Amino acid sequence: MMQNLINLIDKKLDEYMPIIYPEEIFKAMKYTVMLPGKRLRPVMCLETTRMLGGDMEKAFPAACAIEMLHAQSLIHDDLPCMDNDDFRRGKPSNHKVFGEANAVLAGDALLTFAPQLIIEKSKLSAEITLKLVHEFTKWGGAYALIAGQVVDIESEGGKYIKSPEATLNFIHMNKTAALFRLAMRTGAIIANVSSEEFDVIDDFAQKFGLAFQIYDDIMDEISTFEELGKTVGKDKNSEKLTYVSLYGLDSAKNKFNSLINDCYGIIARYDSLIIESILNKLKERLSGV
Repeated sequence: MMQNLINLIDKKLDEYMPIIYPEEIFKAMKYTVMLPGKRLRPVMCLETTRMLGGDMEKAFPAACAIEMLHAQSLIHDDLPCMDNDDFRRGKPSNHKVFGEANAVLAGDALLTFAPQLIIEKSKLSAEITLKLVHEFTKWGGAYALIAGQVVDIESEGGKYIKSPEATLNFIHMNKTAALFRLAMRTGAIIANVSSEEFDVIDDFAQKFGLAFQIYDDIMDEISTFEELGKTVGKDKNSEKLTYVSLYGLDSAKNKFNSLINDCYGIIARYDSLIIESILNKLKERLSGV
């Protein structure tokens, strides 16, 4: 079921991103967007729309725009001036294929191409479309995703403006949870749910986003290149502030399990085998660690 949804997302992404002149920038944009992946954010956007009674077909432009925003963050995250990683999802990073200048421009282009897609392709009312673009620019910008990246960089090597605990929470909630919140909030807006229902969905997304980042922190500590498709151990080598570095591996696993159990409790009120399967896969992967 989930694979069918991923296949549909990949088909839509391909359709939405034709290669036109100047080809190099569109190739660079499409390269990272189309790298094989789990497509968790667009999947959760579409599934949220469906499970809340909305028209999933109308959510595809916004869901794909969120995947483009995610790809943009990966392109810039891998740059030599940031995390300096040569691989992403088992393939050379964007700047290794297209050069650093084109990688920067590809990320910039995706930031504007994605909301353009929401405006031009979504068959939604002007009011809903405006809400979606506002959500996109809010969670993808200086108040969330970019803020998290800035604090992640400035806290390397133990340099904290706030306490380590507050700093770590800020990074996780903005650099990772923000896009899951964007995905599920977008689905809820398209489904036109009540404010009370919207808050429930947002609460789930925050807890899931934090759990996912803790999962990623643990995997960076224990996994292999073949499993992750990117360089492992970089967080430790860069003295990055992570849940594992601050609290230790056992506490990180306990916090992850607690958050995932909270997510199960929230999603149980809905009929969503897809979201339950996502939770199951994350939990199963760490069960033997």
